[in-house]
Amino acid sequence: MTNLLEVENIHTAYGTSRVLFGVSLDIKPGECVCLLGRNGVGKTTTMRSIMGLTPPSQGRITFKGQDITGKPPHVLARSGIGYVPEDRRIFAELTVWENLDVAERSASRRGRWNVEAVYELFPKLRELRDRMGGVLSGGEQQMLTIARTLMGNPELLLLDEPSEGLAPVIVEHLLAQIQRLKREGLTILLAEQGLDFSLALADRVYVLQKGEVQFTGPSQRLRDDARLRDKLLAV
Repeated sequence: MTNLLEVENIHTAYGTSRVLFGVSLDIKPGECVCLLGRNGVGKTTTMRSIMGLTPPSQGRITFKGQDITGKPPHVLARSGIGYVPEDRRIFAELTVWENLDVAERSASRRGRWNVEAVYELFPKLRELRDRMGGVLSGGEQQMLTIARTLMGNPELLLLDEPSEGLAPVIVEHLLAQIQRLKREGLTILLAEQGLDFSLALADRVYVLQKGEVQFTGPSQRLRDDARLRDKLLAV
């Protein structure tokens, strides 16, 4: 099967501070692939490199066989990549419905996702449709951010630390909804610190350490091998 996304030997820096040192990964259509690792190892930078927010200085990124290295985010969104950033970035002064309506109006791709479809995925958002984004809880804001991104009908969804800072019961609910997206065939690249959350979703994992890939393989290997988990991920 042809890869949907290929990241080949990318090096990325913020100014003079180098963060990624030759990261490579690939994702096939319908897969959920997870980037694992402690804080500061380069997971978010990898996401930002793919999305064109922090373009790599070396290496190549291809999506659906096309070179997208360094292309601006709005071009990538139109091509079928949706990005849910770690800091959520909803419109605080707009209601839930207005946040979704803005996303739907600006979407250049059409598909199954519209306001009613995301309300069906996240029923809580229907209840909160008239509430301002700025007064939502962290979990509600995360649901809204994912819902808003889905309105662009992406083929590839980049999820950066979706469970961070959320209460366990909210994390369980969010996990169930992302599992549903996966069952429906959406391709997902997930960056996460939460091991249980990641292994419940991922088909394959890449473990980053100090901006380099230290391990790649099926998620089952990490589930089954406690010594390997401790070696790669223990603080």
